[in-house]
Amino acid sequence: MQLYSINTGHFKLDGGAMFGVVPKSIWNKINPADENNMCSWAMRCLLVQDGNRLILIDNGMGNKQDDKFFGYYYLHGNDTLDKSLAKHGFHRDDITDVFLTHLHFDHCGGSIIYNSDRTKLTPAFKNATYWTHPKHWDWAINPNPREKASFLKENILPIQESGQLKFIDSTQGLIPGFKIQEVFGHTEAMMLPIIQYKNTTIAFMADLIPSAGHIPIPYVMGYDMRPLNTLQEKEMMLKQALENNYVLFFEHDPSIECCTLNRTERGIRMDKQFDLIEL
Repeated sequence: MQLYSINTGHFKLDGGAMFGVVPKSIWNKINPADENNMCSWAMRCLLVQDGNRLILIDNGMGNKQDDKFFGYYYLHGNDTLDKSLAKHGFHRDDITDVFLTHLHFDHCGGSIIYNSDRTKLTPAFKNATYWTHPKHWDWAINPNPREKASFLKENILPIQESGQLKFIDSTQGLIPGFKIQEVFGHTEAMMLPIIQYKNTTIAFMADLIPSAGHIPIPYVMGYDMRPLNTLQEKEMMLKQALENNYVLFFEHDPSIECCTLNRTERGIRMDKQFDLIEL
């Protein structure tokens, strides 16, 4: 098995929303905000090469939305999905599986593209099976009013219409060494891949711990549907990761790809930070 970090670009979100009840005087030291209180965040995906399988975990927000949408979220930077795949010698048509941790637009927007004349939405990965959780799928296609803006039907429904959609949950492993842990605080049945790699364990944190700055237990996003569940799930995951020497892989940290953990007087905190390629 080989793992590759795939950077699809950066976007901006309100710093207060990203850090919840934590005061700006504290979180602004972690990820300084601009004049509009917006902080820059990565959309870092993970590519898993195993035999004849090439599995892409999440795929960013894509680029098919209109100017109004990008005026809210400020897609920026030089990284794109295609550039990052090409850097490692791959093309989107090589992808055999797209594993979606959840269906918020910044995690699945790259799943679907327009055809050349922008008249039809089609899968971006024509040779891939798309995997999502059955409970989360039902949650996403029947969204609650608070979360509705994160579930864009143009990112989701064409996957099913293409016939490329399949369901998976924590009772199944996608491939040997690839397990799934379900969490419910951020959204219903988000899936965290737990991957055995080079004599260690990589935990893809998705939006449970979106950045290294979110490791402290109270640092919970305002976007989470069940914040008290998130607190419990973070505590459980961090304890599990510390006891088993997991490496955390961050999807949204603007600069830190991976870290290990240690226990301090203030609780579990980041120990060493590094890029995936250094493993």
